[in-house]
Amino acid sequence: MKNKSIMRIALVTGFILLVPLAAMQFTDDMDWDLFDFVVAGALLFGSGLTYELIARKGGNVAYRAAVGVAVAAALLLVWINLAVGIIGSEDNPVNALYFLVVFIGIIGVGIARFRPRGMAWALFATAFAQLLVPVVALVIGKSLARALQDPPGFAGVLALNAFFAMLFVVSGLLFRRSAQDRPAKDAA
Repeated sequence: MKNKSIMRIALVTGFILLVPLAAMQFTDDMDWDLFDFVVAGALLFGSGLTYELIARKGGNVAYRAAVGVAVAAALLLVWINLAVGIIGSEDNPVNALYFLVVFIGIIGVGIARFRPRGMAWALFATAFAQLLVPVVALVIGKSLARALQDPPGFAGVLALNAFFAMLFVVSGLLFRRSAQDRPAKDAA
């Protein structure tokens, strides 16, 4: 990877982090400490770097779009989960299942070795894992009933999980499209 790409990712990360820094000057509702900025910076920079490293493996637009959707979905999933939690608050241990969803995606990508057809299956598996989280949460926790009374509530949790699963499915479909656009020897 070229130094220009890394510098560009670092600059974009810095500019994005200026938004909460500026907001902290005007409102008390935004109260980040150094740890929040470090975590957000690591997530943003890591996501940008991941996109750059993986997207350059595939030459076509569908592949790059698929990588973008997958990376953005994983970033948002982790960010929301760390910030406020999806099932109850961010302190609810059931929310750790969402990190497993991202881990399943990472393992799938490794197994696929960045080939579009395999990447499609990895993203479909990630979507399935995403949909399983609220089901598993219902099975394992009585404290979940209390957590689901808090915002976003049961319907909100289901909707949020469906939204993320849809993003992973869209990415998988884009990878599938990318495989169809490539010569047969590259798609395997």
